[in-house]
Amino acid sequence: MRMASIKRKTGETDISVSIALDGSGEAEISTGVGFLDHMLTLFARHSLFNVTVACKGDLEVDQHHSVEDIGIALGQAFREALGDKKGITRYAHSYLPMDEALSRVAVDVSGRPFLVFRTEFEREKIGDFDAELVREWFQAFAINAGITLHVETLYGLNAHHIAESCYKGLARALRAAVAIDAREKDRIPSTKGVL
Repeated sequence: MRMASIKRKTGETDISVSIALDGSGEAEISTGVGFLDHMLTLFARHSLFNVTVACKGDLEVDQHHSVEDIGIALGQAFREALGDKKGITRYAHSYLPMDEALSRVAVDVSGRPFLVFRTEFEREKIGDFDAELVREWFQAFAINAGITLHVETLYGLNAHHIAESCYKGLARALRAAVAIDAREKDRIPSTKGVL
């Protein structure tokens, strides 16, 4: 089973995460940030990755450090769990509707981190969650996972629905990208021979 665990402790957060890429979508999430708990639970369920996240952060300051550092740690665990990437499908995309919102997510598990994030929120808050932190999490995850990630919301009105379509879209795209391609099972999916 492709899996990894990461512990990350700074002056702002104390985080433990684990991920199993060949799981069943089980989630144990406790971040102290309710909306992020919800998004990561959805991410686990729709990726079929087993994900655990425990975070104690300086929420008396705000949610920024916890959200960003969880993205960093989960990205690092994802990258470690992939190993040499032998046999993976590598490229994948998802169009994810969530009621009136539709997001397109495309991923290349390339080892070359990059994020294009074309999603806007008309409201600053989703409950007590700063909407701008959605991008912060995606940035931290993509860079530390070593993936090229394009996220674009084509349309939508409700900020919760927009965010949810992005997280579920990422989950579905990664699920497909890390799936083992039977025709590539013993090869790295690159003419370079390494990812």
